[in-house]
Amino acid sequence: MSRGFLVILAVLALAFAAITGLAVNKGVLGPPEQTAAVGGPFHLTDQAGRPADQDLLKGRWSAVFFGYTNCPDACPTTLFALGQAEKLLGPKAVTFQTVFISVDPARDTAPQLAKYLSNEAFPRHAYGLTGAEAQTAEAARAYKVFVQKAGTGADYAVNHSTFTYLMNPKGRFACVIPYNATPQEIAAHVQAAMAQGSRAASC
Repeated sequence: MSRGFLVILAVLALAFAAITGLAVNKGVLGPPEQTAAVGGPFHLTDQAGRPADQDLLKGRWSAVFFGYTNCPDACPTTLFALGQAEKLLGPKAVTFQTVFISVDPARDTAPQLAKYLSNEAFPRHAYGLTGAEAQTAEAARAYKVFVQKAGTGADYAVNHSTFTYLMNPKGRFACVIPYNATPQEIAAHVQAAMAQGSRAASC
C-alpha cells in the first residue's frame, strides 16, 4: 500500500472525526479529570415555552443529546434508540429522561420541537430545548459539543457531535453513550449507572 494512499485515508478519517465531533471533543472521551468537566449551566426554553436551566437534570437520570429537527439521520436514529431503551428500562423509566438540545435555534422554535418530539417512536419522557443563538452556543460549549453550519439558504444543514451524554440525578456527567448504540446497549449503560447510584461516574 503506497504512502500516498495511506495519507489520503488518514485525511478522510480526520474529516469524518471532525464531522461527528470526535476530533473536537477530545475531553469527552479523555481522562476522568476531563470528562468530569462535561456539562454546566444553560438557560434555554423547553417545548412548552417554559424557561429551563441545568436544574432540569436534577432528580432524574438524563440522556442529553444535541441535534436539530431537520437532521436527516443521526438525530431521529438516536431518539428512536432512546425511545426503545426507555421501554426496556421498565419501571426504572420513571427516573430517566431524554433532553434534546437544539443546535439550530433559528428553525427549532418551541412549537417545532413539541411537534417533532410527539413522534410515538421517540422517548415519552423527553424535553426539547431551544433559545437564542448565544444561549444554545453556551450549552454546546458546556457539553464540549461540536457545531458547524453547512450550506446556505433555507435548506442548510448543521454538522454536530453525535454522542449522548448520560448525566446522573445530581446533574453531573456519568458517561458517554456512543452514536449507533442499540436500544439494548443504551439500556445497559443506564442500568449500570443506576446500579452505582447518584454518584455514578461511569457506565
